[in-house]
Amino acid sequence: MRISELAEVTGSTVTTLKFYLRRGLLQPGHSVTRTQAEYGAEHVERVRLVRALSEVGGLDLAAVGRILEAIGAPDVGRLDVMATAQHALSGERRHESAGEGDDAPRGDERTRAWIAARKWQVDLRDATVDRLSEAWGACDDAGIGLDEGRLDAYADAAERIARIDVASVPPEPAGAVRQVVLGTVLVEPVLAALRLLAQQHMAITGGADPTK
Repeated sequence: MRISELAEVTGSTVTTLKFYLRRGLLQPGHSVTRTQAEYGAEHVERVRLVRALSEVGGLDLAAVGRILEAIGAPDVGRLDVMATAQHALSGERRHESAGEGDDAPRGDERTRAWIAARKWQVDLRDATVDRLSEAWGACDDAGIGLDEGRLDAYADAAERIARIDVASVPPEPAGAVRQVVLGTVLVEPVLAALRLLAQQHMAITGGADPTK
């Protein structure tokens, strides 16, 4: 198909597709003449993926580019899948703010103590530890009352979700990176919507257990 047909099939505009091509988000078509190219099913899939990541996942195009690079990496080791995926999502390397070679842990003392008490096997140099500290502190500032016990309850639910996530990851590295990255980005809005719907349900039912 020509680029105009690709635009029609994907619900995009030719201008948008040309922009994706310039940014490297869409792979070039197969040249048929000096000024024309043909596009196939792989291009349809790529355009839909870019739109899903940007429109549903809410990512900017720089993050979309990192994700496409990550899921296209040919030699990602099984043990590096999570690190590759999380870097693609955040754009942050483990030592980004501390400086390469600096093993200082991230986050504040309270957050690190909570992680230790939780016995979570995580890298304390990860930027996500900072994000948890900042978010927890913001809850304090807003007077929400997010104490360690309530955070534990949230963590219990997060572990159940993470267990489902990990169980869905295929064994081959390339498929694993794709599943972890895309699953994290595209399932996140699903989880957010489920939480809001569950709150409505609990408010209406008073938290009654329907199985009893």
